[in-house]
Amino acid sequence: MGRTEEIAAPAGTYSRAIINRLLIDLSWASSHLEGNTYSRLDTRELIEHGKAARGKAAIETQMILNHKTAIELLVDNAASAEFNRYFVMNLHSALAENLLPNPADEGRIRQHGVDIWKSVYRPLSTPQQIEEELNTLLDKAGQILDPFEQSFFMMVHLPYLQPFADVNKRTSRLAANLPLVRANLCPLTFLDVPTQAYSRATLGVYEMTRVELLRDLYVWAYERSTQEYLAIKQDLAEPDPLRLAWRDFIKQTLREVILQPAQDPLSSIRSAVLEHIPEPQQTEVQALIVEELRRMHEGVLARYGLRPSEYAAWRAVHGH
Repeated sequence: MGRTEEIAAPAGTYSRAIINRLLIDLSWASSHLEGNTYSRLDTRELIEHGKAARGKAAIETQMILNHKTAIELLVDNAASAEFNRYFVMNLHSALAENLLPNPADEGRIRQHGVDIWKSVYRPLSTPQQIEEELNTLLDKAGQILDPFEQSFFMMVHLPYLQPFADVNKRTSRLAANLPLVRANLCPLTFLDVPTQAYSRATLGVYEMTRVELLRDLYVWAYERSTQEYLAIKQDLAEPDPLRLAWRDFIKQTLREVILQPAQDPLSSIRSAVLEHIPEPQQTEVQALIVEELRRMHEGVLARYGLRPSEYAAWRAVHGH
């Protein structure tokens, strides 16, 4: 279950091929489990076109956008990411941005005790203890070779430890995808997972340290995901090999263009291409960058490490 044609390809190849669909599905489904009322169509409009749904609370829009950023972080770093403090803390920081009462808690070990809603379970409350247990958890996760076991291990143990002030379950759901992304397996998107079933399965871990219900939910949810993704893969266009080969250069060049609104965009692109790209490929790579600049909008800014304010400043000079 979940095997793809890219199983032997470099880590993250499959997820990059289906990234547009994955951003929408996983952002929507994971947010829905947190009570977010965005529809799948609303989520698509927000992610693809930067259009927030009318009548929705700002916190819901922020939650969706944070998922998008975190998923891009996950896929972009598939080849190098490991279960260590750097990865987990930055994943949490991306998911928690602008959502916590104390912004200092984004990506930081929890500094206080917490209660679990509808549960008598009390997680550890001393920061030093939490830190030690998190190190142990990540060390154990790193020793697990099977991607599914590693994925499920994170689903169980991150929420149980509650290493962060909030957003722990969201972090565990995305962290559970890292082993699958690295192995070029279908992702676990949580599509159609009932909120009550997920809540009860997690409470089984909190209350009784029993994983059977969460295990069954994991298997059901993964089977549901594979049905969706193995069906759509055949309709996907093959990645442009030139775009793939110069992916990092294209992103960096576009980022520098936007951050320097006083410079002429075409001249900046031409100079960068002449300096870094072999002559036979210069014309095509330049055309790719110009096309990406033409298509740029608020919904793709995180891909280039840009903020809306930086893009707005550039548009004020150059229009679109």
